[in-house]
Amino acid sequence: MAVQIPIGMCLDRFGPRRVQSALLVVAAAGAALFSLSSGVLSLLVGRAMIGLGTAAALMTGLKIIVLWFPRERMALLNGFMIMLGSLGAVTATAPAEVVLEWIGWRGLFGALAAMTALAAVLIYVVVPERSAGALPSTKPATLKAIYSDARFWRIAPLSAACIGSAWALQSLWAAPWLDDVERLDRTKLVDELFAMAVALSFSALFLGLLANGVRRCGKATEVLFALVAVLLIGAELVLILHPPWPSLLPWCAVSVAASATALTYAIIGDYFPIALVARANGALNVLQFGWAFIVQYGTGLILEQWPLEAGHYPLVAYQTAFGVNLALQLAALLWFAVPWLEGLKGKAGALLVRQGSGLWILDEVIVPAAELVIVETAEGGEW
Repeated sequence: MAVQIPIGMCLDRFGPRRVQSALLVVAAAGAALFSLSSGVLSLLVGRAMIGLGTAAALMTGLKIIVLWFPRERMALLNGFMIMLGSLGAVTATAPAEVVLEWIGWRGLFGALAAMTALAAVLIYVVVPERSAGALPSTKPATLKAIYSDARFWRIAPLSAACIGSAWALQSLWAAPWLDDVERLDRTKLVDELFAMAVALSFSALFLGLLANGVRRCGKATEVLFALVAVLLIGAELVLILHPPWPSLLPWCAVSVAASATALTYAIIGDYFPIALVARANGALNVLQFGWAFIVQYGTGLILEQWPLEAGHYPLVAYQTAFGVNLALQLAALLWFAVPWLEGLKGKAGALLVRQGSGLWILDEVIVPAAELVIVETAEGGEW
């Protein structure tokens, strides 16, 4: 999380090819060290190197999409890229179980080190680099331009509260929930986690396709993202109420919300010039990852307020933890919706005044009468 903004600055300054290939070398070295480790310190160092080396993977892809493709296609391409990246979450479930039984965890990390090193070489050799001189910018390329933008602070709380929460719930608390509340055995639990990972992968592509269609219809991608937030809130409400049927469907809805970065990164790409996009995405990532950490840690603190019952936390503990999270998401959704609601109110209160030559004035904007629908009011007037 701490390196997201510095990496974003490097991507904007040096380009995605050089930054990503260099960092993947670090990740490969970390995986190799992890596979050879014999103590806690070397394991921690290796894991930290893996985290640093893969920290730019998402933002690099987003930056390349902004550089090489038109902005109206960003949501679709973001969804396709996130779908491919999310396949890693799929391989970490049932496929990883098979590999672990075959070659063990040391062999698994050794193979990952080799594949990561190969990817670093291929990226450096194959991926083209667009000249920075061809990237015009109308705003100064500074972090102040991002953090002082009201549009960023409108979407950032909802993005952090919903996407960060979805990441935290799926990555850490889904398995304990299925164990403590649903009482699933190991095989069924892994199968459900696999299904959630698949849902995460393909929902990213689905949201990208949906956003592409929404933009073609002239609608804002922000509205679609708000609907995804409502979907997440509804799914969490179902988990809190815990009706007497399997919880896989609401957990898959949580996975859908976790893939909504396909939308938020496209929205951020619309707000800022190309020279600032990687830094803006990094700034958003800091909030999303930071909130994910808070939810992971905070959920654990709340659960610990209840004693274990036969080795399991009771349902009421999860209901309380998820309820706190849901309340914060509702507050973020309200913050996001207020400017839109005020805009509707302003449109509803606009005055129409008849002018000569078949023209009307709508809040000082001249509108041809042919483009207006005149409705007779109860008082006999016209609008």
